[in-house]
Amino acid sequence: MSKIKLSKKYIYKICKDALKEDLYPSGDITSNLLKNTKKINAKIISNTSGIIGGLELAKQTFKILDKKILFNIKKKEGSKIKKKQVIAEIQGNIKNILTGERVALNFLSHVSGIATKTNNFVRKVGKKTKICCTRKTIPGLRAIQKYAVNLGGGYNHRFNLSDEYLIKDNHIVNSNIRKLITDAKKNRKKITVEVDNLSQLKKILDLKFDTVLFDNMNIKNLKKGVQLVQNKCETEASGNVNLKNLKKIASTGVNRISIGRLTHSVSAIDLKLEI
Repeated sequence: MSKIKLSKKYIYKICKDALKEDLYPSGDITSNLLKNTKKINAKIISNTSGIIGGLELAKQTFKILDKKILFNIKKKEGSKIKKKQVIAEIQGNIKNILTGERVALNFLSHVSGIATKTNNFVRKVGKKTKICCTRKTIPGLRAIQKYAVNLGGGYNHRFNLSDEYLIKDNHIVNSNIRKLITDAKKNRKKITVEVDNLSQLKKILDLKFDTVLFDNMNIKNLKKGVQLVQNKCETEASGNVNLKNLKKIASTGVNRISIGRLTHSVSAIDLKLEI
């Protein structure tokens, strides 16, 4: 699928929902203890290196709270950042800035964390092999997480169950694999077929489909599988992929590698708001 783009309408809605979650029912009762409403200058600073992302989400968070807040972005979306670098400068009402602080930082740190982890995998394999995410995302945040993968140089697998056919082991165990592929070909949708072994692959090689997904295959069999396909379709590897075994998997010649951990167990980038 194509790269994810976050529309202004979507960004507004997701930020509005996040603020509602944080402020219901009585607002920021702690910041409301402050008696003054003076304007202050604040900075968002990185405590570590990585890829920065989610800046428009952070900006919109503050704008919803107070249109007079100025949010000056200092680093380009998707760019590399270093420890102690200023990511953005903020000017406005102290109460409103403090109220939006955590929501804004949560968006920034999560998107940046995914982008950074993805970029680590992308740099490890170079340009020949595509690094892809999966549907192992937080419910309700899939668009943001897949957007973050793009920022890190990765590619998106299908967005949802309607995007393409992905015929997996649990489909195959209840039907005939060849019939499933034949039936899927009646519709103009991309078809990916998951195989667990080379015997399974040989049974379907004469059928035309888009991608064969090698699931949890060892390096030896994965290499044989890629050779058997001989460019008849795209090849993909998945299952227990990490930075230690990534290069060996890529060396088999597989076209793309899908990795669930890009989104389902990512560590946030450490950022802080400093007044």
